[in-house]
Amino acid sequence: MPVTGIRLLTFNALIRGDVRPRLRALAGILQEAEYDVVCLQEILHRGSARLLGRRTPSYGFRAAGGFALLRGGLMMLSRWPLVRHHFTRYPVTGPARTELLMRKGAQVAVVRTPGGDLAVVNTHLSANRDDDWTAGNRYTRIAEAELQTLAALVAAIDPALPVVVAGDFNVPRHSPTLTAFRAAAGLDDLLSGDSSPTFRPTARFPKPPALDQIYLRSTPSRALTGDARLAFQDPVRLPDAREAYLSDHYAIEADLTLTGPADHRG
Repeated sequence: MPVTGIRLLTFNALIRGDVRPRLRALAGILQEAEYDVVCLQEILHRGSARLLGRRTPSYGFRAAGGFALLRGGLMMLSRWPLVRHHFTRYPVTGPARTELLMRKGAQVAVVRTPGGDLAVVNTHLSANRDDDWTAGNRYTRIAEAELQTLAALVAAIDPALPVVVAGDFNVPRHSPTLTAFRAAAGLDDLLSGDSSPTFRPTARFPKPPALDQIYLRSTPSRALTGDARLAFQDPVRLPDAREAYLSDHYAIEADLTLTGPADHRG
């Protein structure tokens, strides 16, 4: 049975504070790393996307929509062809907040791997400004509406395609809201049982939950499995020799295995 290894990274790159120096440092790391597909969130400006594109030439295929501002702040880098990709915006719901300017949503791409086509969904949900994920919270209702849209997007993907859904969900991994979403979308949690925070602890937020996720969907003929771990936890040296963290989030890197006959969907 043919087996294809896929190295995937998802990372919220943070839109404020030393953005260009941090992105230059990130680009250097990505260029030297052996990731096959990289899902980035909070790449807000087209100039940031151009910077990353120039400095990561080993990723010959990229997806990012929009003009001055990228749709959803989402960008995907791939060493393999992106057969097609599109962006869907989440429903606009209150309360009013500056975050709405990011036009958050989901980016769906079909990646032509050596083992056949793979759908990769890169997403960033609205933040919970109350840090309260209980059922009645106003931001929980926003998350539920966005996750309903995301579940419909996943359901609309060709059932013959294995699927990876990755990104910053801004909802704790153990939350009933995410459990219901996974059931509706038919997804398995690659990090099930791991409660390690993916947001860097701070004095204000000393015990953050696991907000970043990777989910998988296999098909009857092509199994998608793997394991994952946190990355980018330590400070890095910026181009001006200062040390800084790459983001207020950690990255998640995954080693995925696609088993089954190659299937190219055109």
